[in-house]
Amino acid sequence: MTAQLIDGKRIAQQVREEVALAVGRRVSAGKCIPTLATLLVGNRPDSAAYVASKSKACMELGMGSVSEHLPEDATQEQVEALVKKLDADPEIHGILVQLPLPAHLDEERVLSLISIEKDVDGFSPLNIGRLAQKGRVPLFMPCTPYGCIYLLEKSGVKIEGANAVVLGRSNIVGLPAALLLLSKNATVTVCHSRTKDLAAIIRQADILIAAIGKSEFVSGDWIKPGAAVIDVGINTIADPTKKSGKRLVGDVNFNEAKEVAGWITPVPGGVGPMTIAMLMKNTLTAAELQSS
Repeated sequence: MTAQLIDGKRIAQQVREEVALAVGRRVSAGKCIPTLATLLVGNRPDSAAYVASKSKACMELGMGSVSEHLPEDATQEQVEALVKKLDADPEIHGILVQLPLPAHLDEERVLSLISIEKDVDGFSPLNIGRLAQKGRVPLFMPCTPYGCIYLLEKSGVKIEGANAVVLGRSNIVGLPAALLLLSKNATVTVCHSRTKDLAAIIRQADILIAAIGKSEFVSGDWIKPGAAVIDVGINTIADPTKKSGKRLVGDVNFNEAKEVAGWITPVPGGVGPMTIAMLMKNTLTAAELQSS
């Protein structure tokens, strides 16, 4: 293996330890405990697991956690009323609505009810708008892209002046990741399903952030020698050697790419742990902004 492995678990743990220390200092000084509220609508097992992991992280770091759960058939009015209640509660500093919501609900309307000061997911149009404009700074950056950039910086990857390619243009990862790279003075290309000569474009990338949701889509011969590869993908493929009969892989063929890249994140254990770590960091920031 020629690539340096970017250990997301280790770096995320460092972030969590820093947050825990800061929370401890706040409590010792008589200040309020940073508190995150999560809202789950429905009973998707993956969403329930994500919410549980966020609540667990809060407790481990000495932070407050409020978990709200509405049934799958909850009305738009019920969801909106609960979000408004959480937003008006001064003891709650961050609000996270677990996505996706059931199809009958208007996701944009729900998210628009979260004030920018409590938008710890970083998805508010105001936060994204600030991220998109030179000279403006968002209150919060979306957690997964924030984690991607943090991994690059902590690994010593030079972003300024680099040719960066973002594979995927979702509102959650691709677009904010591209904006963050631009803010760090990288030259950024965003690729998607309509992009022509995709492999040729990726081969020019000093930095690749892959977030397209296709198992091992990027092969090793697409990677520029020495490039930094951040794999956001979490996909399940069949593996008869595993007890479960399946295993997790990313959007990049790890075994091929690791022989070419300079740095690479594994799946699992790369970007995943960073998302929750940066959410905890954002929630702490929210408490600091809202209270003394």
